Amino acid sequence: MRNPIEVLDNLTSKAQDTAYKFQRLYRNLYNPDFYWLAYKNIYANKGSMTAGVDGTTISGLSDRRIGNIIASLKDHSYKPQPARREYIEKKGNSKKKRPLGIPSANDKLVQEIVRMILERIFEPKFSNKSHGFRPERSCHTALAQIQNTFTAVNWFVEGDIEACFDSFDHHIVIDLLRQRIDDETFISLMWKFLKAGYMEQWDFNPTYDGVPQGSGISPTLSNIYLSELDQFMEGYKGGFDTGTGRRARNPEYTRIEGTIQRRRNKLEKNRSKMTEAEILELTSVIKTLSINLRKTNPRIAIDTEYKRVQYTRYADDFIIGVIGSRNDAEQVKSDVKGFLGERLKLTLSDTKTQVTHSGDKARFLGYDISVSREQSAKRRSDGVLQRAYTGRVILSVPREKWVSKLHEYKAIKIQKDADGKERFKALHRGKLINKEDIDILSAVNAEIRGLYNYYCIANDAYNIGKFANLMKYSMLKTFANKYRTKVSKIKAKYIRNGNFTVEYSTKGGEKTSILYNGGFARKDEVIRDANISLPPRYVKYNGTNSLARRIRAKICELCGVKTDELTFHQVKKLKDLDGNTDWERKMLNIRRKTLVMCPLCYEGIHS
Repeated sequence: MRNPIEVLDNLTSKAQDTAYKFQRLYRNLYNPDFYWLAYKNIYANKGSMTAGVDGTTISGLSDRRIGNIIASLKDHSYKPQPARREYIEKKGNSKKKRPLGIPSANDKLVQEIVRMILERIFEPKFSNKSHGFRPERSCHTALAQIQNTFTAVNWFVEGDIEACFDSFDHHIVIDLLRQRIDDETFISLMWKFLKAGYMEQWDFNPTYDGVPQGSGISPTLSNIYLSELDQFMEGYKGGFDTGTGRRARNPEYTRIEGTIQRRRNKLEKNRSKMTEAEILELTSVIKTLSINLRKTNPRIAIDTEYKRVQYTRYADDFIIGVIGSRNDAEQVKSDVKGFLGERLKLTLSDTKTQVTHSGDKARFLGYDISVSREQSAKRRSDGVLQRAYTGRVILSVPREKWVSKLHEYKAIKIQKDADGKERFKALHRGKLINKEDIDILSAVNAEIRGLYNYYCIANDAYNIGKFANLMKYSMLKTFANKYRTKVSKIKAKYIRNGNFTVEYSTKGGEKTSILYNGGFARKDEVIRDANISLPPRYVKYNGTNSLARRIRAKICELCGVKTDELTFHQVKKLKDLDGNTDWERKMLNIRRKTLVMCPLCYEGIHS
């Protein structure tokens, strides 16, 4: 069998030729090494140990189990299990639930192999405007693209597709796959995944459209589906953009500029004949005119001869920037709605898809986005005054985002005083009280860093400091409640050199940890270094597969017996182990949540 990395690299190489159609893809599912690579990719995921409808988990993977999956694929008896449907809260809205499909363990492995194959085939044709679920792309690269390309737009069109993933037409999905794949056996497998259905309250529900959120192939299929929208917008831009160079000059700006120049010429020509008072008066007029000039936009806001459209998408969320009139923006919205309905059978929400003036704030990926009208100038290194802020895209942290996080953590309550002004009061957190000191501090640090790392590219990232300050006082109250004392005594005990410090013991000796104090400055380098124009690399697949190597050593890591029948035992979290058994102590000692075992040891754990 060929090395799966070589197979994937070969697919990537051939995918550069957009006319090439791939054949004999299904046979790659007969390669056991692909399953070990798939296991390596998914075993550390948060939901990898969540059981599907058959009750099995990814723990217990072995060559024999892989052989059984391959045998069912060879004789075409393989049939994906229905996904187990659960509902999770939507972020920022605890009343609405999002359906999540949990595949069975074996289906997770097969889907991961299919996902790798599809990604290698379709990734090279994906648009540079697409950022969701793609290698080396993220929310930050999408936002960086907006800040770099949406300069001076007049309007935003905030795209919202109703029930996007649940509305994908299966026939369109298959037609898009067939554009690059000429292997009906592989296509048949894709039909099986799409039609697998789901179990809810022990009732089977067939799936007639949509891709299940939670399955391994859904993100890649969604990109394949919505890349049609990316291509449409690329062609639409070619027909929409008009005019070359820049927008026409503002007549008012030209008038003031000419007046200043004439006054300067007059002053220079007649200075020797003028009195001191006349010179001061004319200089004052020039200064006033120069101030007015800097307040005036040198280009007209709406130039019917100059139009531009920009577009960025992350998963099913997209935003369009329009240089033009509101009617132009409304027309763009209407045209996109028509394309989605006719070509992709998707519905663009009329109420949620808003046309927003760029002077106001549009919401995208949790950021508020606007375009600055600031006309003030700053002096360049060569001494020339230049408008440095006009037309720049501003990324802002929405206040309700960090406030809602404080409510989510139950770290504050908001009261109103007699004047109706909001007052934040920090609260102790009951869920953390029974944890060790270092665990409380680590949890708070992770929460502060997590929010800051996401909003670090905002122009007002310093606002996360308000969140961090309230989290600090909530933590102090949590410690005070834990030790039944006052906050002042907690400060006296834990604050050293101005930092909240916790001591803890490790195998390496005594160590200390402090509350995050790294500041909340904007990270401009994240915007500058966003590789949104580079082709993706697949470095995460190319490392040594230590999991496969461990099982091929044919030695039980618990008892040391040499055997051909080895199985991976896996746990969700190491910190859940208390070390009361030999296998728990072994896992804690080697600091791995997987352990290769012989059948006897594995059965001993699960008996």
